[in-house]
Amino acid sequence: MEMIVKLAKLEEETVDAAIIGLLEGVEMSPSTAAVDRALSGAIQELVEGGDLSGKSGECAVLYPRGAVAAKRVLVAGLGKPDKLDLDGIRKAAAVGASKARDLGARHIASLVHGGTAPEMDLARRAQAVVEGTMLALYRYPAERQKPPEENKEVESLTLVVQDPESLELALRGARLGEQLGKAVTLVRTLVNHPSNIATPTFLGQTAERIAQEYGLGCRVYDRAWAREQGMGSFLAVTQGAGEPPRFIVLDYDPGIPQAPTVVLVGKAITFDSGGISIKPSENMHLMKGDMAGGAAVLGAMQVMGAVRPPVHVVGLVPATDNIPDAQAFKPGDVVRAMNGKTIEVHSTDAEGRMILADALCYADRYHPAAVIDLATLTGACVVALGANMAAGCFCSEDWLQDKLLQASRGTAERIWPMPLFPEYRETLKSDVADMVHTGGRFGGVGTSAVFLQEFTSYPWAHLDIAGMGFSEQKPANAYTPKGATGYGVRLLVDLVQSW
Repeated sequence: MEMIVKLAKLEEETVDAAIIGLLEGVEMSPSTAAVDRALSGAIQELVEGGDLSGKSGECAVLYPRGAVAAKRVLVAGLGKPDKLDLDGIRKAAAVGASKARDLGARHIASLVHGGTAPEMDLARRAQAVVEGTMLALYRYPAERQKPPEENKEVESLTLVVQDPESLELALRGARLGEQLGKAVTLVRTLVNHPSNIATPTFLGQTAERIAQEYGLGCRVYDRAWAREQGMGSFLAVTQGAGEPPRFIVLDYDPGIPQAPTVVLVGKAITFDSGGISIKPSENMHLMKGDMAGGAAVLGAMQVMGAVRPPVHVVGLVPATDNIPDAQAFKPGDVVRAMNGKTIEVHSTDAEGRMILADALCYADRYHPAAVIDLATLTGACVVALGANMAAGCFCSEDWLQDKLLQASRGTAERIWPMPLFPEYRETLKSDVADMVHTGGRFGGVGTSAVFLQEFTSYPWAHLDIAGMGFSEQKPANAYTPKGATGYGVRLLVDLVQSW
């Protein structure tokens, strides 16, 4: 979709649909009022008649019959003014864009919503409009013999500003929103792909393409390299996989001496059968999404290359299937991780923490200011917090948790702080190794995090995104579809940009 930012009046834009925002229970903003005047008060008439209130999620369609240049005017509700935030703007943009597409609009224009809220930076508001629009319009490019007849796509978005001094801010925000929209689209498509397409090799090729297009360093390593590194924990999971594993390293270097280094680590189990500890057959097809953390890291690294923040950022993505065959690792096996610690395997379906263990060890070579890992790690996290509610956040340092919470508030990619109780470590004692890798039925989300902490030596945060990376039903969020959500990209980028 083409994205245009221009100095103009919305009522003069010749488009298929012009989108304006309306707050609930207050006077119209000057921009909305200008459109209403051109429509001879039609919007105000709907409000007074009770047909339109400005409630969040609401969208009214007006046909101006030549009163303005657009074929249609869409009025999207922004909600109550005291509750309006960046996510409210995102949602209103998403509702408007979705309705426009349903009506067959190819070219749409929009105001930068939220102009009556001066505490919200114009660039961030423009970014939110573009994000909401692009994310709402996402469709997975499914392989079908016949494309759906309702295959309508919006081809362009024009963002209109009326103040010459605001144009540069709007451009800056819209460009970032566009890059984030592209990255989330990439991640959603990777996670939605069937596992016979999105293999470890395919993820490696995707990383190489990102690196070439966005000016990143890239290395894609194989099983022999992992053996040289002593990654016994990662290699154990790869033993039964027919698809060759890959350990992906993407490196964004800002070229600034002494720039801090942030390492992003993403779990990429491209298909998780559970291994020898095989999962039930029901819903196993959804385990193609067990690489959502790794995909999010690839997407975040793409944005780093596009916006080039003054921070050195490294993305690590260990990628493999978890499949049972004659060579597969087994319950009771003992393996040695890269830092020398030995691990007794109790369940081969707890494989994600094993590939992350070696990736977290590898991160140490960058002497990082912080390491953040993302993983669809435990069903226990979904039980604790619910599906599509929040990611569980475990942090070794309060200041890092505060930074993540700040990023979460701005992006609405919610996280919830969880404890790293030292007592969890007691449940990981082993008679035959330094530790077992599971802590029993209770507290599984906490014991998995404490297990990972054993492989860190730096400020570290673990985000368990099991309830966030993939949705079996359409979430209530207007810009998040059924299927892959793309969770984590916007959170990570916001974190790095505010470093």
